[in-house]
Amino acid sequence: MDQYDIQLYSISEQLNRIEEKIDNRINKTWLSITDVIKTTGLSRSTIYRGISLGQLKTVKNGGKRMTKKNWVDTWLGG
Repeated sequence: MDQYDIQLYSISEQLNRIEEKIDNRINKTWLSITDVIKTTGLSRSTIYRGISLGQLKTVKNGGKRMTKKNWVDTWLGG
């Protein structure tokens, strides 16, 4: 392999790792509040408002507030 093949292989490996990280984030069932912010683009205050109004269901797991992806989808759908 010449230098360009090695560089292309390295770039390909990096892209595969990035793709795997994105897939893992998209396919998560349980989401933290930070995950909800990243996936919806909503502000933290909007999400906590939905929680306090009882519109977005969450649970506490060891002090960390978590929600299911389908609960977020239901909340966003109305």
